Amino acid sequence: MEHINREHAEYQAWKTIWPKYRDLYTGGEQFTSNADRYLIPRQKEPAAVYRERVSRAFYENYIGSIIDWYAATLFRREPILTFEGRDEAARRYFNELAEDCDRRGSSLSDFFRRQVVEALVMGRSYIVIDFPKRTRPAGSRAEEDAMGLSRGYFSEYPAESVINWQKDERGEYEWVVLRGEREVFDETGGGKRVLRQWVKYDRHRYELWRQVQEGMKQGPATLEEEGLHGLAGIGRVPVFEFTLGDGLWLMNKAASLQLEHFNKSNALAWALTMGLFAMPVIYSDSEFKQVVGESYYVKLGKDDRFGWTEPEGHVYRIALENIDRLKEEIYRVCYMLHQAGGAMSKNAALTGVSKQRDYLVTQEVLRGMGDRVKDMMKRLLRTLAEARQDEIAIGVAGLDEFDIGEFSSELEDAERLLRLGVPSPTLRAEVQKKLAMKYLCDASQEVKDRIAREIDAGQ
Repeated sequence: MEHINREHAEYQAWKTIWPKYRDLYTGGEQFTSNADRYLIPRQKEPAAVYRERVSRAFYENYIGSIIDWYAATLFRREPILTFEGRDEAARRYFNELAEDCDRRGSSLSDFFRRQVVEALVMGRSYIVIDFPKRTRPAGSRAEEDAMGLSRGYFSEYPAESVINWQKDERGEYEWVVLRGEREVFDETGGGKRVLRQWVKYDRHRYELWRQVQEGMKQGPATLEEEGLHGLAGIGRVPVFEFTLGDGLWLMNKAASLQLEHFNKSNALAWALTMGLFAMPVIYSDSEFKQVVGESYYVKLGKDDRFGWTEPEGHVYRIALENIDRLKEEIYRVCYMLHQAGGAMSKNAALTGVSKQRDYLVTQEVLRGMGDRVKDMMKRLLRTLAEARQDEIAIGVAGLDEFDIGEFSSELEDAERLLRLGVPSPTLRAEVQKKLAMKYLCDASQEVKDRIAREIDAGQ
């Protein structure tokens, strides 16, 4: 138990930070229910006042919207998969995999959109290549295909799942341990159990350990399964880490700014609220014992005066400007200053050329993300083809155009290119395939593959 549950030093360094990043991304009730973790109390602030401030806390979730915008814009058009080879069975398999890659109905685009969000929030996500469990050995490849044992698929795991690992000098995993748990309710007794599970993969074998906890009673961890995994034939660990790099870990860049914005905006809102309840002030040399309120009157002497306190508002204006600057900084570190907006935003006065230049930076960041996604797709798909011993070459393209423009303009550009008369049948075929895939971006992968083969055959 001590061995299988051991945590890597890097995992221990990040596991206390990740829940905060989850809350900042999700926002809503999940964040406000944990507001006492993030709302900083004032020095010597009464507990009752702090509790009231926590109950009134609100959260303007800029970073969550930014991350969702990147994921949606990156996959506005689906990636283009190309297959070269005469292995028809492999073509059919990968066409079906593109429509359902995790045995839960997720297309390849939907699956990787979730991985991009996870990587932007947590810095990394993990993908496991798995194959259906064998109940009995297959006598041949045809029998294996008929039994569905060769239909590999992807499983996704969050950053918190991979607790320990070891890499070789090339950065490849030698072994990995994944941990997870879930609650199970007993319908008859009404009790609740916690099921914990550990899976250890090395280059050839896997081990599955389980532990059951009922109430405060914790059972022992037992080895439930072990054997060869799906990539044992090629000697690889079936766990793949997907990351966009530290430079594109947007949550890590913006988290402290978002928390500062949260505290400043809540402090300003609290001050404005308290300012609505003005405090009476009595200017008198005599002892004042009267009760003051809406249903009472105040009796004063000849030279006494009565008034109300009201803040002048200078600090409120400074606070509002600071809050607006923090908002702009959140967008700036996420390479989206052109979308900061706001009536007081300095960015609102920029010319159209300046805004377009800022958006070009965002486009380059999107292309960098797209390159990372395409590299991981090719790596996973080619590893699957190698494990299945398919005779097919796989390519991944796309994820590099994000302007929302008319398809007719792209068609006109392609026509002008072809009218140049470049004597290359390959160029004509590639231009036609690119236009066809863009126009039919919502079609099934099988249809796209058939069109691409027909275009190649017609050259």
